[in-house]
Amino acid sequence: MKRRHREKKGGHERWLITYADMITLLLIFFIVMYTLSRIDVKKFQALSTSLTKAMGSGSLMLDSPGPSVVPGLAGTETPMQALEITQLENVKKEMEKYIKEAGLQAKVTVTMEERGVVLSFQDEVLFKLGQAELTPRAREIIRKVGPILVTVPNYLRVEGHTDNLPINTHQYPSNWELSSARSNNVLQELVKNFDIYPQRLSAVAYGEYRPLVKNDSDAHRQLNRRVNIVVLRSKFGLAEPGSMTVIE
Repeated sequence: MKRRHREKKGGHERWLITYADMITLLLIFFIVMYTLSRIDVKKFQALSTSLTKAMGSGSLMLDSPGPSVVPGLAGTETPMQALEITQLENVKKEMEKYIKEAGLQAKVTVTMEERGVVLSFQDEVLFKLGQAELTPRAREIIRKVGPILVTVPNYLRVEGHTDNLPINTHQYPSNWELSSARSNNVLQELVKNFDIYPQRLSAVAYGEYRPLVKNDSDAHRQLNRRVNIVVLRSKFGLAEPGSMTVIE
């Protein structure tokens, strides 16, 4: 009889476990709602990472897909990803507005790709042929687009590209060096003029090996000589060394 009495008493206390679980879930829910209301991408990512580690799961409700506010992506993006896409679309629109006002449509393009927003300059907009030093006009253009780039916390990647015509000078023994110098000079101009965390920036050199089109005419080679500034989506930025969430 005593044993049966103890089992019955223990059963009455099990509701505390369910109650504690419910309170924990409600707390997480309200934290998420509060964070979303503040619309702070960086802090939300930090919150998501912390909660995932604390709960010991890689599939918290923060990571589960939900309805998207972006047309054509319903059910494929989390609320956080949908918010980021909206912000990147705004960056794209601001870039397009500046390009149109400056009359640069023929030489500068901005596109939304899976990896993020890509702002692409044909080389003659920024440099003289075969050189990597930014022209005064180039510095002016970068100073115009810089304030738009700093409106989001995403990683920024500057990419240098050339055509396949060989170059062999004392300063640039190959197209690798030329494309590297060009991307680095654009990066340095951003660092010098804007309050951008250096941790957000990277410069890469592709030389002639990532052409947009075949290098079979002067017009096509002109298209391949370019510098891109890429505003990376967070899911691609996470593949970069370090983490955006540690930037303060």
